[in-house]
Amino acid sequence: MKRSLWLRLAPYLFTLGFFAVWEIACRAFAISSFILPPPSAIWAALVQYQKPLYTNAFHTLWMTTAGFALSIVFGLALGLLVGSSRLIYAGLNPLLVGFNSIPKVAVVPILVIWFGVGWQPPVLTAFVISFFPIVVNVATGLATIEPETEDVLKALGASRYDIMTKVGIPRALPFFFGALKVSITLAYVGSVIGEQNASNLGIGNLITRASADFNVPLIFAALIVLAVLGVLLVAIVDLVESRMTGWARRSQMANG
Repeated sequence: MKRSLWLRLAPYLFTLGFFAVWEIACRAFAISSFILPPPSAIWAALVQYQKPLYTNAFHTLWMTTAGFALSIVFGLALGLLVGSSRLIYAGLNPLLVGFNSIPKVAVVPILVIWFGVGWQPPVLTAFVISFFPIVVNVATGLATIEPETEDVLKALGASRYDIMTKVGIPRALPFFFGALKVSITLAYVGSVIGEQNASNLGIGNLITRASADFNVPLIFAALIVLAVLGVLLVAIVDLVESRMTGWARRSQMANG
């Protein structure tokens, strides 16, 4: 019971400890707030600019969620397609790797030309930067079914469709949820990049304006807001994962 309590408290204790060390270091070394503001100055900025932070955070959350939802739909569909056939896997893999290697900040000007300044570039940037991990992980989960398992199922009369739906997809679910946790953070990166270059709203735009005013505490306050939103979305994914793939979880090997 005591160990379980410490495990529940650990995230909060570690977070508080991190900010305490940060505050002490800034004061002990007399670091200017222009270089690295202490948590107390960031908190003051959070209070002072709470209205613009709230408004722009809501906009960024909407952009990120929309792009993330698109990445789930297209990433899952493409991952199932790629993982279901060795031929398709071999053919599309170079294209996917090449597309993912393109810096997404270079794609934003093209999106601005196509759609103009508004909500479309941030959403689409969040989508293109976050769907690749989903495709790769789902395809990997399907493509790595043991040959022995396939042989046994075929001997029992199972079709390729049966193998994919009854074994492949359940086996790929842990890979899928692992990819979602990575894709969420990437989606935030994409939406912020899009907002910095092609939007008049959002945390990305707020950071750009704060940088122009040399308001470093506000920049860090915006980053803290992004971190909190990211943690909340990952927590939601964790909750859904525990409900859907609890059977795949192993006991913890580490005891300390």
